[in-house]
Amino acid sequence: MVLPGSLSVGQHHDKIMKEAPFLVIAVDGGAASGKSTTSRAVAEELDLLYVDTGSYYRAITAAALQDGLNPDAPGALQAFLQKLRLHTEIDGRDARICVNGRRIAPDELRAAAVNRNVSRFAARPELRQSVLAQQRHQVAVAREAGFLGVILEGRDIGSVVFPDAPFKFFLEADDATRIRRRSGDGEEDTIPERDAMDRERPAAPLTCPADATRIDTTTLTLPEVVAEIVARVRREWNRRGSR
Repeated sequence: MVLPGSLSVGQHHDKIMKEAPFLVIAVDGGAASGKSTTSRAVAEELDLLYVDTGSYYRAITAAALQDGLNPDAPGALQAFLQKLRLHTEIDGRDARICVNGRRIAPDELRAAAVNRNVSRFAARPELRQSVLAQQRHQVAVAREAGFLGVILEGRDIGSVVFPDAPFKFFLEADDATRIRRRSGDGEEDTIPERDAMDRERPAAPLTCPADATRIDTTTLTLPEVVAEIVARVRREWNRRGSR
């Protein structure tokens, strides 16, 4: 996939990371670690576009399941991806992914079948490569929409999507807490199993970048997590601006 202006994925990434001032914040972590709620709140606090990259894989999984696709069937996924069209619609400060001209409804994204299968689809290297350019393109989307920056959350943002992001955070929590959070949301999910699949996949595994700030959210409230991230970003951004 080549972005507008005939730049390759790598060239586009280098270009947008050099343009300043503009905030690019990467938030990674396992399922129910607090990534989404935290990132949304930070986006509100700092006037950023919020991008849930996990929704890309969920939306594609939902569309593929509707087509009856088995991700393990030889050639099936590649044929599906060749017809895949992705674009972004901005809803407030949320970047909503649309698949083949359709925005997948939130209840479809969090359906039990999607929860069970999303890690299988997301583990496929060809799928991850097919969405990489669109994920990186969200910086340009945020700029064009007038935001002060963008916060992207997922499992490989700081390691693969934006390895040069100036701000990286990795959220984690113990299994019991994360299972309780999912149950509280009324969702059926197999968190330990999904984590294992995400960590062990060959392509862009779930990992904490060496230069990321780790935050254990097990005993922290949402305002406490948000305050820590916002304080770190503001302090570092002000320090860089005073050079």
